[in-house]
Amino acid sequence: MKTRIASLVAAGLLLSTSAVQAQEWTANFTATNNYIWRGLTQTINEGAIQGGIDYASESGFYIGTWASNVSYDSDDVYSYEHDIYFGLAGETDSFSWDVGYLYYNYDSNAGYDFSEVYGSLGIGNFSATLSLLVHAEPDEGPTEDFGFAKASYWSFDYAIPLESGAEIGLHAGFHEGDFMYSFNGATDDYWDFNISIAKDGFYGMITTTTLGDDDNGDGIEDYASMGPRDNDNVKFVIGYGLDFEL
Repeated sequence: MKTRIASLVAAGLLLSTSAVQAQEWTANFTATNNYIWRGLTQTINEGAIQGGIDYASESGFYIGTWASNVSYDSDDVYSYEHDIYFGLAGETDSFSWDVGYLYYNYDSNAGYDFSEVYGSLGIGNFSATLSLLVHAEPDEGPTEDFGFAKASYWSFDYAIPLESGAEIGLHAGFHEGDFMYSFNGATDDYWDFNISIAKDGFYGMITTTTLGDDDNGDGIEDYASMGPRDNDNVKFVIGYGLDFEL
């Protein structure tokens, strides 16, 4: 699911509703020079190999699993992310929708597991998605709240099909909440933006965020922007994704 171009460039969770109604078991594989999630590198700006398996019924119900290598510092080379998700999606001629649940599982090096519920609405080539925190594994600090909906991510995406068969994607996303600060090491809410182009499985993306060295003016540096993460700078991503029926 995440290897679909819409998910790659927008870091959203929009399952292709045409695939939902036309296919059953599918698998996917992606190779990329950088795993970007909501504008932030998950591999300290190094490459990732990713893949998953999905089941989708004609009713619109889908379930799947997906995995990728991740790394959050220079000596954390062999960490992984493993996701499990399910949901229900549908569409008409110009309107689409998708609701579901996603569980993010990490190894002990990351120290975090968490889950979200999400919902999206699409009209024509535009879509909006809201993801809300359901639960988080780590303990909360004295000033933190990791309860339901205490962290959220809004995603706004627009696709521009070209006559050549390529597609341009425009994305803006907004991330906020105590768990987001703890998980990402950010000191404040932030926006991420990207523009992408994709064709025949190949894609390229330019992405940036509103993170800075001191977002909220308190003199505390953003861990998310320090060292090899460098998330306050523009990033260039290229990759190739392949979907196939089982």
